Amino acid sequence: MSDIASLLQASLQPASRKQAEQQLHALASQPGFLAHLLTLILNGSCDRSTRLAGGIYLKNIAKLRWEEDDAPIPETDKEALRSQLVPAMIALSDHTDKAIRAQIAESVALIAELDFPVKWTDLIDQLISSLSQTDYSINVGVLQTAHSIFNQWRAQVRSDELFTEINFVLSRFMQPFLNLSNQTATILLSSPAPPNLAIVTQAQIILADIFYDFTCQDLPPGIEDAHDSFFAPQIGIFQRFMSWDPVELRSDPDETQPSLPAQLKTKIFEIGELYIKLFPDQLSRSPAVEGFVQSVWELIGSNKLPGVADDSLVSQSLRFISTAIRSGYYKSLFSSRETIASLVQGVIIPNIGLRDHEMEQFEDEPLEFIRLDLAFGGSASEVATRRQAAADVLQALVSSGYQTEATEIVGSWITSGLQQYNSNPAQNWKAKDSAIYLLTALATEASTTQHGVTSTNALVDVVKFFSEHVHQDLQASAGSIHEILYVDAIRFLLTFRNQLTRDQLLLVLPLLARHLNAEHYVTYTYAAITIDRILFIKKGTQLLFSQADIHDLAADLLNALLNKIEAAGPPEKVAENDHLMKCAMRIIVTARQTLTPVYQQVLQRLVNILGVIAQNPSNPNFDQYIFESISALFRFVVSGTPSTLPTFEQALFGPFTFILQQDIDQYIPYVFQILAQMLEAHTTGVPSEYRSLLPFLLTPTCWQQKGSIPGLVKLLKAFLARDSAEMVKTGQIAAVLAVIQQRLIPSKINDGWGFELLQGVVQHVPPAQLKQYFKAVVMTLLTRMQTSKTDKYVYLFSYFLLFTMAVDVDGLGPDYVISAVEEIQPQLWSQILVNFIVPQVPKMPHKDRKVAAVGLIRMLTQSTIMLTPPSAQSWPPAFVSVIKLFSEPQYLSKTKDEEQSTGITEIDFEEQTAGYQAAYSRLAAADGAPVDPVAYVRDPQDFLGQALVKADPRVKGLLAAGDEKVVQPFLQALATSGYAIR
Repeated sequence: MSDIASLLQASLQPASRKQAEQQLHALASQPGFLAHLLTLILNGSCDRSTRLAGGIYLKNIAKLRWEEDDAPIPETDKEALRSQLVPAMIALSDHTDKAIRAQIAESVALIAELDFPVKWTDLIDQLISSLSQTDYSINVGVLQTAHSIFNQWRAQVRSDELFTEINFVLSRFMQPFLNLSNQTATILLSSPAPPNLAIVTQAQIILADIFYDFTCQDLPPGIEDAHDSFFAPQIGIFQRFMSWDPVELRSDPDETQPSLPAQLKTKIFEIGELYIKLFPDQLSRSPAVEGFVQSVWELIGSNKLPGVADDSLVSQSLRFISTAIRSGYYKSLFSSRETIASLVQGVIIPNIGLRDHEMEQFEDEPLEFIRLDLAFGGSASEVATRRQAAADVLQALVSSGYQTEATEIVGSWITSGLQQYNSNPAQNWKAKDSAIYLLTALATEASTTQHGVTSTNALVDVVKFFSEHVHQDLQASAGSIHEILYVDAIRFLLTFRNQLTRDQLLLVLPLLARHLNAEHYVTYTYAAITIDRILFIKKGTQLLFSQADIHDLAADLLNALLNKIEAAGPPEKVAENDHLMKCAMRIIVTARQTLTPVYQQVLQRLVNILGVIAQNPSNPNFDQYIFESISALFRFVVSGTPSTLPTFEQALFGPFTFILQQDIDQYIPYVFQILAQMLEAHTTGVPSEYRSLLPFLLTPTCWQQKGSIPGLVKLLKAFLARDSAEMVKTGQIAAVLAVIQQRLIPSKINDGWGFELLQGVVQHVPPAQLKQYFKAVVMTLLTRMQTSKTDKYVYLFSYFLLFTMAVDVDGLGPDYVISAVEEIQPQLWSQILVNFIVPQVPKMPHKDRKVAAVGLIRMLTQSTIMLTPPSAQSWPPAFVSVIKLFSEPQYLSKTKDEEQSTGITEIDFEEQTAGYQAAYSRLAAADGAPVDPVAYVRDPQDFLGQALVKADPRVKGLLAAGDEKVVQPFLQALATSGYAIR
């Protein structure tokens, strides 16, 4: 334990980081580690960077290892830490410890998410007893901790469990919260200002955050009763803070961080917006909204707050206006033409233009410019900048029944801006930029981040505006217009891609391709983003563009994109622009076999880029897209031209070996998936390069990283399918089963992967060789059922038994499974069948129902044990469960969409579910079409009919013992289909 400080210091150095982290990981599960770590964090004589590293390590334990199955943290240590965390927060109240305190506060929140209130019942009482009447440094620490716990309620779905927790907190914290709110507001709004004005204001800001936390799900009675003290005009503290601006807290005009009063007002407008959405009736008790609207005019009307520091206040106050307009409750406030004209002139127009700091960002921080620019387009909650917030007010007017007035008033501003530009294009480019931005907002009725604009203002002709004013900029030669106007033209296309026809989009693709070669970072990046989104457009479930559409362009597009990526220089610069890599991936996915003539050059360039970024992995999104690109290129080129497989293997084995040897943990999950994909392309046998990997894949260290497990399972299943005889001969089957039994099945996180690998074993290892291990495997499964049963585990266990009885493997009949269970304990099978399998059958998801039906049918008609007492007593209820499956026959056959969706659309799933996840980054292109493990059965109902006709005579007697009302109509239906059971 004495090494903790030196290990934390070593973890800050790139050369020693990996080894230090591994040693810390081993120490973390030892008794007393957490207490030692916290003591070090609180030790003021220790080096500050070491203490901060300790705080971050503690937070990561809370985040990643608090409920870990492997090497768990001792419960006594957890309990001791819970009792020490709040006092630790108080001890770190000094402003010099702010960064360390933030890590402890986050640790509290993470642990509370898992343990509060059940295991940490005194947390709230600890916080309340720590509040001080006079010391606001302590109060800020306590309130920050409280907010970090309550803040999680904002994103949660309503449930009994959630409201039990909220009510538990409110019953204890509400009165101290109201008292402190009143005390703090009184101090701030009194004269003269207190000497600790800044720290008291910070406390008031966090109190506003907690007010939002308390009201984000429902209106607590305590806050409802105190409504006027917060909201009433003139006297409510929220209304009074709107005009509060003490001289001592005013910031320098060049300051970029918001002042404390501006932060407080921003929070109050957030609360106002929440109330309009959730509690409009409560707000209508007094003219609160009118008061807030008046405050907006007084604060920001006619551009009164031009500084960068006030951006968040201006944006949030505009968002409040947008929400009020959209709500429909305040028509009297916004419906007159004069009000709309004033809104446009006083609020929208002053905030719609590009500002100097945005132009600096455009040049100096292009990725941040793009990030903020793209944030707008989904929902109002994504509004990030002033111009977006101003545009959102306009969109609120258009979508709330005021489009005629808004279109007319804003239309004249757009016309005026375009005229101004045409009079002097070089000088007045900003006027056209604002006009295009205004038109975009005016034309948009509804939009999403994924699909762009989905509904437009009927009074605006988007396509006409594009052809008259935007298309010319898209075509303009490099340097002939201001760079921003190229970006505007490309972004217009991105925004309104769904409003253009397929033919129109095909005509602009070559223009976008040209912009990929632009000099300016934002221009070529926007071109990449737009190409990606255009190629992803779907009509129904089908993609609009196919490989034929980009046949002539694909190679040039990829070349331009890879040129830009390669030219970036050092690893972190190469990996920073994931938009380029995502576009490259989209082109590979769309072009498919079209790239076969150039695949070697493309593959080599991707491998070289991977070699560069592997020196310093820094962008998980870029990593996802480059591995997805390699995987997709392999999938389409090799499926069309199998002879290319050795070329891929030669190109990839070297870099993949390097990644495994250097233990680059961000990349290892991808490597296993692509190795599995390549091995699956070998229809028979396993080449020696793969076979030499197998001993390494079965070592315990390989299975330590959670993210590697799905890829490893996929890879081992590919080995089992092709090389099980050799694996049996070398004893590697025993090693695979050891992994399943010791590491996967006992883990609540990984048990699903354990069953998937087990299914691979029973499918491919000859039953005679498997027999010696099978009883022990079943014992492991039953032990886990006994020690830590979960609903998910019961389902997986039941499905595995049905799967094993369903697959068509010579020698693996239902009695193979049942006899192994009966050997453990007589009559155990009947208990499992009645208590677990039969209740699970109706819950089976669509994809698993056919396997379940076939497994049950084979058990009922092919097992001699099931026809022999006492097991025969469980036969009738099992038969009824099969009938119930057939009562919903649609669940047993694939839909047409499913039949067709085994190609390209899976690869586009990343829009919703992929991207980077710390636990597992799935490669969509590496997933082949799902395989039906019972493909030998075409129609399960015919299969049952045939099986019953040929069944043992004892089956007839058991049929008669079933529920007559269910069984007889079903047998009659079978007879009608030609299967008469006599």
